[in-house]
Amino acid sequence: MAISFSAKAKAEICKIIPQKRCCALAQCFGILLFCNTFGAGGIRIITESRDFSQLLPKLFKKAFNISFDRQPEADATGKLNFQINDSEKLSAIMEQYGFTLDTLSLHINLPVVEEDCCKAAFLRGAFLAGGSVTDPEKGYHMELATTHQSVAREGYALIQEVMGFYPKSSGRGGGQVLYLKQSDLISDVLTYLGAPVAAMGIMEAKLEKELNNRVNRRCNCDDANTSKVVEAAQEQLNAIRTIRNKGQFEQLPVKLQQAAVAREENPEVSLTELAAMMEPPITKPAMNHRLQKLVQMAQEVNA
Repeated sequence: MAISFSAKAKAEICKIIPQKRCCALAQCFGILLFCNTFGAGGIRIITESRDFSQLLPKLFKKAFNISFDRQPEADATGKLNFQINDSEKLSAIMEQYGFTLDTLSLHINLPVVEEDCCKAAFLRGAFLAGGSVTDPEKGYHMELATTHQSVAREGYALIQEVMGFYPKSSGRGGGQVLYLKQSDLISDVLTYLGAPVAAMGIMEAKLEKELNNRVNRRCNCDDANTSKVVEAAQEQLNAIRTIRNKGQFEQLPVKLQQAAVAREENPEVSLTELAAMMEPPITKPAMNHRLQKLVQMAQEVNA
């Protein structure tokens, strides 16, 4: 089964292991606020990323010295489910972020993301748990989804603070989604999160699309120009045929006769090439003038 672009980006990010406990706490905070369930009833994190599933237990051990009550087997595939239901563990985790089991509305506790390294760690966690990025071959879309309204508002401001631009925001199924549609902004975010290879993939796909578009425009332009050349040549050949049929060809000036013969013998070549065949060679405008003169004369003898 092919690995998605989003999975590759997450695998790249998972290679960054927090060295400081504050960063581990911040990354776990991002995971918890953007995961499937985080509240008094328990914690539930579901992922299809094996890299993320291998990182999760290490992060929670470093941040809280806590293990999951339920986690998938090492060789499990598909959707991987991590859960914590023990009230003491939940209380200890909540306490680290200034919450209690009675807290109704979760939010981003700013002291947890006070340092720059912790801001980056938080957003890594948010993307790993609730984020995705579309394959750039198909389109440009990156998002973070959370069920907490306050988290979405504060995450919106946090992204602007660290990245210098605001994401877009919309509701979805009772939750909130922060998203980006511009390829350069998505690339910047991936680089910031620690996925420069994925970021480069975005830019390479963009360059390839732009190159293909330029080639297509050039081909379309060339096709249009070729059609015009063919139409003009056909008009000139018809004019020469008319002049011959009317017995007027031998009465033409020598220069026009030469132009007519050159066009008859070379119906597919351009004006520039025809001009070079004249004796002596003439300019493209001069060749065009001679052929237009033939067209005009054919119209007159037909009138």
